[in-house]
Amino acid sequence: MSTTIEVPESSNVTKDKAVLGAPPRSGGWKKGVAIMDFILRLGAIAAALGAAATMGTSDQTLPFFTQFFQFEASYDSFTTFQFFVITMALVAGYLVLSLPFSIVTIIRPHAAGPRLFLIILDTVFLTLATASGASAAAIVYLAHNGNQDSNWLAICNQFGDFCAQTSGAVVSSFVTVVIFLLLIVMSALALRRSY
Repeated sequence: MSTTIEVPESSNVTKDKAVLGAPPRSGGWKKGVAIMDFILRLGAIAAALGAAATMGTSDQTLPFFTQFFQFEASYDSFTTFQFFVITMALVAGYLVLSLPFSIVTIIRPHAAGPRLFLIILDTVFLTLATASGASAAAIVYLAHNGNQDSNWLAICNQFGDFCAQTSGAVVSSFVTVVIFLLLIVMSALALRRSY
């Protein structure tokens, strides 16, 4: 036997819902930053792979040669260009492997761990991309202009296609560097607002 007592509520009392835990955080802009991060990473992959592939396929042989001499310019003739191809391939590989972490930041835009992980590794690979791009740019400059003090002749008058390919690869590597800079700044801004 149970008894139920119904008590009417007064019209002056308003009902409030109890909030358990933290209030929902605003900041849908972090999800937008995370989506932009993912898109920029795709662009950086394309630029880094383009730089490595363009430099790796740069090869030109002059049409005239003798029985004993053949004039050829190839990326593997220069250790700086070999360093460039290897590092840009490593940068592209890292960017591919960083995509899942970028997706995590889209799904959980307020998570600081994946962003911190990405900003640290982005800084490391920015350094690699900058070093390889700058060293290759120095060799491309010498190929275009030579150096009178060292008696290095400009070879781009004879090897025009080779120089055009290597110059394009260097430009593509610096596009990758600029994208890395944008990624680091965006991640730093998103982390700054997290704490």
